[in-house]
Amino acid sequence: MKYRKLKGWKYQMVEPFAITLCFAPPSNITSEFIRLDIKGELTLKQYYAWDGASGPCPDTPNIMKGSLVHDALYQLMRLGFLSSSYRKQADMELRRICVESGMNKICAGLVYWGCRVFCGLATWPRPKTPIYRIP
Repeated sequence: MKYRKLKGWKYQMVEPFAITLCFAPPSNITSEFIRLDIKGELTLKQYYAWDGASGPCPDTPNIMKGSLVHDALYQLMRLGFLSSSYRKQADMELRRICVESGMNKICAGLVYWGCRVFCGLATWPRPKTPIYRIP
């Protein structure tokens, strides 16, 4: 996984990233920067941007991959591509990936429960922002 720090968003992918999740949607999902297929393969395209860990969690090496995947899944929910009924599974993926990345299970559990308690609104659709055109 390669990324750069970025103004506006905190991080941006330098190259594509793929990971197999422990769940899969009933049909393939494709957005501008995210693809999730029916086998659970999540692919993030080059230039995908995310904001790292949320709340009091620092952006340590053992949370970066988990925060990337978690942010992408929540974004799919906000955009209406993935049902918000997958929220718990997205939170469980965050915990699993953090442990696989070297975070101890107790800290990963705290990250998981922080998401379960405080992150529900992050899956709600955002109001559409206007698109401007210059003639």
